[in-house]
Amino acid sequence: MTDTAASATEKDYSATLFLPETEFPMRAGLPDREPIWLKRWQDMDIYERQREQAKDRPLFTLHDGPPYANGNIHIGHALNKTLKDLVSRSMQMLGHNAAYIPGWDCHGLPIEWKIEEQYRAKGKDKNEVPVVEFRQECRAFAESWVDIQREEFKRLGILGEWDNPYLTMSFDAEAQIARELMKVSMSGQLYRGSKPVMWSVVERTALAEAEIEYADYESDTIWVKFPVTKGPHLGASVVIWTTTPWTIPANRAISFSNRVDYGVYEVTDAPAENWAKVGEKYIIADKLAAEVFAKAKVAGFEKRAVVSADDLNAITAAHPLRGLADGYNFDVPLLDGEHVTDDAGTGFVHTAPGHGLDDFGIWMDSTRLLQDRGIDPSIPYVVGDDGFYTSEAPGFDGARVIDDNGKKGDANNRVIAALAEHGNIIARGRVKHQYPHSWRSKKPVIYRNTPQWFVYMDKAIEGVEGDTLRHRALNAIDATKFYPAAGQNRLRAMIADRPDWVLSRQRAWGVPITVFVHKESGEILRDELVNHRIAQSFEEEGADAWYKPGAAERYLGEGYKAGDYEMVSDVLDVWFDSGSTHAFVLRNKQKWPHLKFPASMYLEGSDQHRGWFHSSLLESCATNGYAPYDSVLTHGFTMDGEGKKMSKSLGNTVAPQDIIKQYGADILRLWVASSDYSEDLRLGKEIIQTTVDAYRKLRNTLRWLLGNLAHFKADDVVDFRDMPELERLMLHRLAQLDAGVRSAYKEYDYRKVVSLLSNFMNIELSAFYFDIRKDTLYCDPISSAKRRSALTVLDHLFNALTAWLAPILVFTMEECWLERHPGENESVHLRLFPDIPAEWLDDDLADKWQLIRGVRRVVTGALEIERREKRIGSSLEAAPKVFVSDARYIEALEGQDLAEIAITSAIAVSQGEGPAEAFKLDDVPGVSVEPALAEGSRCARSWKVLPEVGSDPEYPDVTLRDAQALRERAAAGL
Repeated sequence: MTDTAASATEKDYSATLFLPETEFPMRAGLPDREPIWLKRWQDMDIYERQREQAKDRPLFTLHDGPPYANGNIHIGHALNKTLKDLVSRSMQMLGHNAAYIPGWDCHGLPIEWKIEEQYRAKGKDKNEVPVVEFRQECRAFAESWVDIQREEFKRLGILGEWDNPYLTMSFDAEAQIARELMKVSMSGQLYRGSKPVMWSVVERTALAEAEIEYADYESDTIWVKFPVTKGPHLGASVVIWTTTPWTIPANRAISFSNRVDYGVYEVTDAPAENWAKVGEKYIIADKLAAEVFAKAKVAGFEKRAVVSADDLNAITAAHPLRGLADGYNFDVPLLDGEHVTDDAGTGFVHTAPGHGLDDFGIWMDSTRLLQDRGIDPSIPYVVGDDGFYTSEAPGFDGARVIDDNGKKGDANNRVIAALAEHGNIIARGRVKHQYPHSWRSKKPVIYRNTPQWFVYMDKAIEGVEGDTLRHRALNAIDATKFYPAAGQNRLRAMIADRPDWVLSRQRAWGVPITVFVHKESGEILRDELVNHRIAQSFEEEGADAWYKPGAAERYLGEGYKAGDYEMVSDVLDVWFDSGSTHAFVLRNKQKWPHLKFPASMYLEGSDQHRGWFHSSLLESCATNGYAPYDSVLTHGFTMDGEGKKMSKSLGNTVAPQDIIKQYGADILRLWVASSDYSEDLRLGKEIIQTTVDAYRKLRNTLRWLLGNLAHFKADDVVDFRDMPELERLMLHRLAQLDAGVRSAYKEYDYRKVVSLLSNFMNIELSAFYFDIRKDTLYCDPISSAKRRSALTVLDHLFNALTAWLAPILVFTMEECWLERHPGENESVHLRLFPDIPAEWLDDDLADKWQLIRGVRRVVTGALEIERREKRIGSSLEAAPKVFVSDARYIEALEGQDLAEIAITSAIAVSQGEGPAEAFKLDDVPGVSVEPALAEGSRCARSWKVLPEVGSDPEYPDVTLRDAQALRERAAAGL
């Protein structure tokens, strides 16, 4: 056997090889290069070119849920906007006209709060500033942040109509929001009522459920007795437990349950100084008696009587503060309520209808019963908007529930002291529990009875029996597709159980509730001409027109006297603003002709089931009768690498700006696409590095494709029918992938897209097909049909992969595409996903090659041991013997060049079991391999070791194949 080592005089044939040639760099340099592509897209107005190109295609509209225009974007924004971009770009490439109009929520407390902070820093009093001037400052603040956020979103590679976004504060938007409200009013769905709402003392406004978050909070707890004054069990007291002592002055009833067993219990042993005295009798739920007496430090007690539901219905009690400051002299009834349980407390619920939804509900449901018993059903306003008690809480002048800084006031202590003085408290304590806080100020809120504007959930709309807002909304949910599907049940449960919709906020920066109320009758003025005047003025001047001198007379005209009407000063909740975007965006064909209504999709974080999805559904159902969307997609929240919530205090936040600066936006986009967005997403240094590594592998595969395609010419194309089996196998896989990728994009499963393409590019291309075909592509003669077939396949691979990855790696695929197809009008983002011929599918061929690849794995496994033992350096130094006893493998290998497939210089295939010591793999039965060294000399050009090297007199140091390649190159002048 001839020594295969290269000699010192061996000729360098590298210049004669078709080695990869490309200027596409191995190092991406994304932070520096991405802005170049952004400028290019802007200069060529690629978004508008897409619209023109797609003008006759079916519309797909992802409607943008508007972020607040206040502050730099964070990683949650980046996740949200990138997902939206993946949807729009992929649907565009699937053959739709997928216009994307970004929007901003510009009204509301977050912006108003910022201006007030500026005022406080300057010692300026907001109340001394004219409201229109204040609103103009809010508008200017919002405009400045819209500009900042717009550039940050564009840097992420988000493609949209950035020069023509929608803003809830634009004049046409404010006019349409007012029109939507007036539609609700005209249909009889709007009313002013009194109801407990979540109230922020710090921010002086009612809050929607979506503006509430829960945090640990320590509350005072008290056990209070209400002496029985009428009915059975005179001399006993009903005991309640509450975590809000400050609501005791607002108490008007006690709720019980007919499903709970109650008894009269007498104290038989207690310390002399105890609040609960020996001989006192308390009515308590049987299940909770022992726990209550333990809290009251009672050493002994006896049950004296059973108390039935009929007994409780007949009882009237005295308020525990009766007589304080000549107040609280009313009767306190007992009401049977479904919300009462004996899981905790005393089995009775202290009922303050102005400070709890359950309390309010049972009180209102009992109106007729209360009137029959001579009890006034009106609800007191016990706490003002500033957290101080009002005059309807006698004896507590100057007491405050919560102060301007969100701290506990003195109300609890003063109430507890008064109860003790009246002898009607038996125990107190403290409990740490989850309590509602404002998500903006992070301060606790209270339920407070206030006059607010509401939309009925259960009133028949325009008198049509059964046609209620709740009914419409529930039907609309059933007609909507949800991704993931669990979102449907979540939204349905929220709609099914929600109270009437509170629309009003007591603030200045927003769209006003454009309603006039007759001062005497309390009736809402419903007049289309007045409504038209209001909307028209908003179109021309914005909602500031409502606050200008003479506005009432201007709108009411000659038909009404301004002095007879109250012009409502509240503004709309911003959720109504954003809930109305479908009306002034999706239906505004003049401004945005490429949008459809209902939208194809709304996409936001999972918290928007109670936010934008929710308010948009209610608003559209109220004014249109159906949902504003065909489908809803929700994503999770961004957590740190360990699954913890990101927090500045913990120092575990990840800013998208930092990732872009260090790695580039494509890395951030690949992380989004690779993640399971239906769950919370993790992001930390290790996860970023994993994404960077995955990106590099994809980039290197594309770089290798580009390098080899530098040698591809139009006349090299080979029809797939004339290709070798290996090339037809790759085209079969492309056809399979086409179906899988298209399906995944249609189902918004970007993680599957990344998985399919990464596995294909890393495992089937780089580690298999490219590995095998390097020799053919680099060394074969110019005339080689196999080489031209491989180049044709590479061309198909490039066209498909750059398109399939374009929605995800928007910058890299543009760079890749232009490397091969330069031109001012060229862009990968003007392409559709390529049509892959179905005739490329060949399942029988794929099954056959599955067997061949099995044999290849046994060969490579055997050679890996030889390398490890340093018996060979390269697989081309080997000529293994392959023994095959399984008929399936024998048939599959027939006619195949197994040496080429296994990347050896030669190979011998024999039927039979082979030696016992031969290498085997358990999952490839009937195949074994015995390593052997290749015989002959090493080709100086292809490095194959063959006996034929030296047999060509003109090129004695290469194989016959390589000699022919060299002759053809010489003839071609290369």
